[in-house]
Amino acid sequence: MTQKRIVLIIGGGIAAYKCLDLIRRLGDRGIAVRAVLTRAAEQFVTPLSVGALSNQPVFTNLFDLDSEREIGHIRLSREADLIVVAPATADLIAKMAGGHADDLASTVLLATDKPVLVAPAMNPRMWLHPATRRNVAQLAADGIEVLAPAVGEMAESGEAGPGRLPEVPEIVSRIEAMLATTQRSRWTRNPVDAVSGGETSSSPADGTSGGTLSGRHVLITSGPTHEPIDPVRYIANRSSGKQGHAIAAAAARAGADVTLVSGPVAIGDPPGVKVVRVETASEMLEAVRAALPADVGVFAAAVADWRVETPGGQKMKKTASAATPRLTLVENPDILRTIASDRNVRPPLVVGFAAETENVITHARRKLKSKGADWIVANDVSPERGVMGGDRNTVHLVSAGGVESWPEMGKSEVAERIVERIAATLRERGAAAE
Repeated sequence: MTQKRIVLIIGGGIAAYKCLDLIRRLGDRGIAVRAVLTRAAEQFVTPLSVGALSNQPVFTNLFDLDSEREIGHIRLSREADLIVVAPATADLIAKMAGGHADDLASTVLLATDKPVLVAPAMNPRMWLHPATRRNVAQLAADGIEVLAPAVGEMAESGEAGPGRLPEVPEIVSRIEAMLATTQRSRWTRNPVDAVSGGETSSSPADGTSGGTLSGRHVLITSGPTHEPIDPVRYIANRSSGKQGHAIAAAAARAGADVTLVSGPVAIGDPPGVKVVRVETASEMLEAVRAALPADVGVFAAAVADWRVETPGGQKMKKTASAATPRLTLVENPDILRTIASDRNVRPPLVVGFAAETENVITHARRKLKSKGADWIVANDVSPERGVMGGDRNTVHLVSAGGVESWPEMGKSEVAERIVERIAATLRERGAAAE
């Protein structure tokens, strides 16, 4: 098997040190890395340390005499299977969106005809600034994949929010998934016809007018719900939303018009996706109904089964004389069953999720029948498996036709496979109807 090769462009941010771990992990997987450091990146990591881990030359200068004698920036951009930008600073993202080419990194990015993956890292206010949001949207429109930044404490004291570099295992997982699909990539970049004055365009490799889900509306639910006990406390679960958000991102990459109805999560929004934020199961059902009709419904959210019948209007106080409060619980609406059973609004393809801790496939088969779904994606979320909140997953695709058990893989790759299966199913149904 031919060794996969990537070009890693390291931007100038404090998170650049994490790229040393990224290079090591990629090397462990047999993926060769050639690194390009921006001038700012050299303030955080050295060419020596990067080169020692990659065992490859490290490139820093657009006007390096030895490499540019053979047009080095062109060779770098074309010989790799994938270009990865990590950390991608606000400045580097702006350069990419504007098509600048004033240093080696931006020149490689402008000259490449290969897929590009961007892992942002910056101050939360910079990430949320309208200019950055416009630039990220432009990258998505150009066919570049942008990972959602992680949310948390920043290097600067007192700063927190979205903007942390995605965790290294998540980046590795996405790289592996993209490399696995390199040979059947959806996009080819066509050179400008200098004679006719034609525009540069991105088009699917198979010659169709868009991605595999182009023209389709995909509705996805993700994350937990929070059911209030009082204004401070709530009933919830440990869902992180990573799997649902990954499916939304994969569907958007496939060209779908994606609506993501998300419960409270601590991860960033997938690029190119319409996000509707909700708190409770009732709000989620209302948002789902408002988003219909859809061609596909993927119900990945871990909706709380119960809510407090009458939440307290004020914070419940614990006092020495007060008795322990009794909470009367009532059942929440079953969003999957409600939508799947309503012939007026039911999407043609309905996918549910089953998070189980025992008898996973048995419970999933029962859920498939009782909920009226077409598929159930089932997984074991026992604490020792680390699925909830983690970056990897092992799932079983349960349908009327049987059970497919997939090996453990990154949640991004699980999402890619689910979306590929959805696209194939819709395509087969369309052919059968003709």
